[in-house]
Amino acid sequence: MRRAAVSVPSNIAEGYIRKHRQEYIQFLRISFGSGGELETQIIIAKKIGLSSVKNFENSEKLLDEVMKMLNKLISALISNP
Repeated sequence: MRRAAVSVPSNIAEGYIRKHRQEYIQFLRISFGSGGELETQIIIAKKIGLSSVKNFENSEKLLDEVMKMLNKLISALISNP
C-alpha cells in the first residue's frame, strides 16, 4: 500500500520534470493506475480486517479526491493542446 501511495505523486513529479506534454500525460495515467492499485489494496485490507473501518473510510475519501483531481488534469491536458 505504501509503494502504491508513494507512486502516485512520484509519477506526477517525474512526468512534469520531463517538460513534454505527452510524457506528462502518460505519467499522469501511470499515477492514476497506481491510485487504482491502492484502491484495490484498501478494499482487500478492509475485507480482511487489517485496521478499523474508520481508517479505511478516511483513506478512501482522500484517494477518491486525488483520483478526481488526476482525472480532471488529464482531461484538461488532452482537450486543451
